[in-house]
Amino acid sequence: MKNKALYPGSFDPLTNGHVDLIRRGLSMFDQVAVGVLKNPSKRPLFSLKERVEMVKEAMGHNPRVRVLAFDGLLVDLVRDMGDPVVLRGLRVVSDFEYEFQMALMNRKMNPGYEVVFMMPDERYTYLSSSMVRQVALLGGSVRNFVPPLVAKRIEKKTKTKKPVHA
Repeated sequence: MKNKALYPGSFDPLTNGHVDLIRRGLSMFDQVAVGVLKNPSKRPLFSLKERVEMVKEAMGHNPRVRVLAFDGLLVDLVRDMGDPVVLRGLRVVSDFEYEFQMALMNRKMNPGYEVVFMMPDERYTYLSSSMVRQVALLGGSVRNFVPPLVAKRIEKKTKTKKPVHA
């Protein structure tokens, strides 16, 4: 069995569900690399540098967790890293459909591409970064959804963006 995994995503922001998958991934693999994606098609709340910093801080600079930024195709990063197992979270059926299709496409481009799908703890099945961003931008508290250090950064970033009530 391969002893390294790569957990890719935009992590904008890092949620408690992401942290749950990283920690559980560490129970299966000697090392989990967290690949923070620079996605030019999205307008992130946090810069790539900020997202990398938040993952490192949230994981307590654990020596078994490597955090790196990347852009481009995931399949290329996997090949460059020596074909670690890709770790992906599945919350709902629609996640499976998308992830399954992506995994098959990536395997077609790189036969060494392998994926482990994990379900998050049931407490996080509803949680997504986009929902957290939406709540924050509308002035709601996100403290139950993200690590405390991420909540502080979100509050600082969105402090001037309060909801307008009709």
